[in-house]
Amino acid sequence: MNSVIRLAAAIWLGALVVACAPVVQEAGEQNIAAELNGDHLKSPDGETLPVKVWPAEGDPAAILIAVHGFNDYSNSYAFPASWWMGQGITTIAYDQRGFGRALNFGIWPGQELLIRDLATMVREVRGKYPGKPIYLIGESMGGAVVITAVTSDGFPKVDGIILSAPAVWGWQSLNPFYQAVLWTAAHTFPSVKLTGRGLGIQASDNISMLRNLGADPLFIKETRIDSVYGLVGLMDAAYDAAKDIRLPILMLYGANDQLVPKDPVEKVAAELPPGADIVLYENGWHMLLRDLQGPVVWRDIADWIKTRQIPSGNKIASLPLFKEE
Repeated sequence: MNSVIRLAAAIWLGALVVACAPVVQEAGEQNIAAELNGDHLKSPDGETLPVKVWPAEGDPAAILIAVHGFNDYSNSYAFPASWWMGQGITTIAYDQRGFGRALNFGIWPGQELLIRDLATMVREVRGKYPGKPIYLIGESMGGAVVITAVTSDGFPKVDGIILSAPAVWGWQSLNPFYQAVLWTAAHTFPSVKLTGRGLGIQASDNISMLRNLGADPLFIKETRIDSVYGLVGLMDAAYDAAKDIRLPILMLYGANDQLVPKDPVEKVAAELPPGADIVLYENGWHMLLRDLQGPVVWRDIADWIKTRQIPSGNKIASLPLFKEE
């Protein structure tokens, strides 16, 4: 009798897991021509992604495609992009699927679609700006998207990448208990939302900016568990793929970052190709581009794109990133 009960319980639990599997967006058939037109990118499967462009003053020296972080959207680049205009850099940012003004707000798009959309953007930008250097910048989750994209088969050529506090702490950074809890939660009640309130985590020293994000309806403040599960998978893939990057790299990290732990960042930094430029900001937090010292970071990025120089003087001469005291 007990064996029958155990079997019935196993069948019931299996059915529950299948019925409540994590929700991931599905792409439609790719049967139309992609198009970058003004304020939107039309993908081959018909999805429309909102786009913002900050054109350089005069003939651009480079084009920077900007990929936002988790729960954020293209507006995260507004301040640096407005400054980069005067430095001869055109910035193009877009809302990734499930974020900002894109459809299916709050639903995880999946790694494949994130990479596919970035590849579409690169091809369209290359067509609109022939002969211009194209760089990718990814903040946090956007950094994970950039890493996995440029190391994937068939990704179009770019001239370099900038990783700002890249999210690279995946499953390998979670202890077995937390791994089990997240997997179980994502497969039993995937639509339950988390707020992060009460964790005591600070993303930036720019408090007024953080308050504005709290009032911004396009910034996701209640996150589905299956989106967290999807993010961890993406970060895990980025952690593993970083060693395969074969492009000029500028990696930026803040010593006060409370979201991306230093250990996986140390590991990724050690595996980047020779010549990678790694910058540590002692006064930097997770949102480096929007911190109070943001303009220092903006200039470092602009100068690195144009001359490979780091005017702040914060470039790391040798690893490890953090010296033992």
